[in-house]
Amino acid sequence: MIARLDLLDSATVAVGSLVFLALVWAAVVSYREREPRAVAVALLLGLLAPLPYLIVGLSTFSLQTAFEIVLLSATGLTLFLLFVPAGNRPVIGDDTPTTRIDERDIMFSRNLLLEGEDRFEEYYAANPEKRALDDAFRAKPGFLGRKATAYNAYHFASTDASFWTIEQLRPHVEGRPARKRVESDPEAITLYIKGWVHKLGAESVGVTELRDYHKYSVIGRGTKYGRPVELNHDYAIALTVEMTKAMVDRAPLGPTAMESAQQYVDSGVIAVQVAQFIRLLGYHARAHIDGNYRVVCPLVARDAGLGELGRMGLLMTPELGPRVRLAVVTTDLPLVVDERVPDHSMVDFCTHCKKCAEVCPSEAIRFDDRREVDGVRRWQINQEACFTLWCEVGTDCARCMSACPYSHPDNALHRLVRFGVRRNGLFRRLAIKGDDLFYGRKRPPARLAGWLKIEEAAGPQDAGGKNGHDESSRR
Repeated sequence: MIARLDLLDSATVAVGSLVFLALVWAAVVSYREREPRAVAVALLLGLLAPLPYLIVGLSTFSLQTAFEIVLLSATGLTLFLLFVPAGNRPVIGDDTPTTRIDERDIMFSRNLLLEGEDRFEEYYAANPEKRALDDAFRAKPGFLGRKATAYNAYHFASTDASFWTIEQLRPHVEGRPARKRVESDPEAITLYIKGWVHKLGAESVGVTELRDYHKYSVIGRGTKYGRPVELNHDYAIALTVEMTKAMVDRAPLGPTAMESAQQYVDSGVIAVQVAQFIRLLGYHARAHIDGNYRVVCPLVARDAGLGELGRMGLLMTPELGPRVRLAVVTTDLPLVVDERVPDHSMVDFCTHCKKCAEVCPSEAIRFDDRREVDGVRRWQINQEACFTLWCEVGTDCARCMSACPYSHPDNALHRLVRFGVRRNGLFRRLAIKGDDLFYGRKRPPARLAGWLKIEEAAGPQDAGGKNGHDESSRR
């Protein structure tokens, strides 16, 4: 140990101290996030990573100066290679759909078909290949079913109550505009609506022109089943609301379904309010909320600049990944649209991460790269396998959502990681490995705790609804 450190010694010790402080900070953030594995890893690295700097900087030996120069140069070069803009070649390509989706083909619509009804017979006569696939999920207890493996009377009733609330909103998604039209500057009214939507609780909001491929081709639910979608609006306002991470981390247990349903309510309330506001200005507007869509919300949100479509088929937002719920308002009110800037880094990350595919209990998420589907290069999940699992566990699973590295909280630590992910291909590869190290490749669902840890009292039980499909009829 020397009595007086020279400049090089001081720099080496300072870098080691910064490494230590950075990892302690990561441990503190992880502790607040209730991530014990990440806390342990950060503290262990906090003890080990600074050692080379401290040993070299605080020792006296013949090659000390050379070691310090090599160590500091390697550190600087590593930071440069990790954060310099590089490895960001375009990977998305043309992702504009050339066809429209028939809503009758989605699982929520097929789940509503009842054997013996005309639409049941008509659908499977036209799509005989889907009959066996759908019989598989009908043989299960059903979404929120009493015999489902994740059944909890309180969690399921809470979820059902939220979907009931959404039902009360559905009559208000449409309406007649006021006779007197209020003329507004498109830029000013767009800014006003965005500010109000954020104030109402939305995480993000964007505007796009309404395109044909945004719209379903045929209505698949409700009293207008089988009719062509007619939506002569010019613009679409897309919004997201956050799903609380602590609830999502319980996936596939009941709290995740509770949170999913609650955020469908919250996003629906905002959309219904905005649509009514626009109608009061004298313009046509329709809210598109859970179970009452005329548009494919993830496509609208993507084109409004809110994110990209990831491997799991969900919208991946820059701040919260897939941990959001969506709603849309379409209108003829003149608005200023947002330019979509494709996020190639996010698609590249999904291409190499594959964590969602690995944790998916139904193996519905593919491991391979994007492929051409209906003229568009994209990922496509096995929706039948996914929904059949829903009907087995009784919840909307969300294991993929909870495992996604983009689902971490939107705080300074994870924003720093996302900054590196956006800028640098090498950083993206290391971030995937780092997420596995800190959080585990296939971590189990978080345990129920506090007010969520509630069980049904012993006593006589009601038989419940038909085949446990109490709630699924509402979706």
